[in-house]
Amino acid sequence: MFDQNDLLKLARTEMPFGKYKGRVLIDIPEEYLLWFQRKGLPEGQLGRLLALALELHVNGLADVVKPLKQS
Repeated sequence: MFDQNDLLKLARTEMPFGKYKGRVLIDIPEEYLLWFQRKGLPEGQLGRLLALALELHVNGLADVVKPLKQS
């Protein structure tokens, strides 16, 4: 379950660690999100947002969030 603010968070929150540190969550490649899911997503808000990003990528909806990114 997510709320509408999660879409803004996906478009504006940077990955805090790892290979894609500093990249906005919605811009993390689907392949990495799938790998992360297999290894175990982090607890809390970050894990929930990464799971949502993966769901959007898998369903071809990631581009819907990208216009929400800050310029």
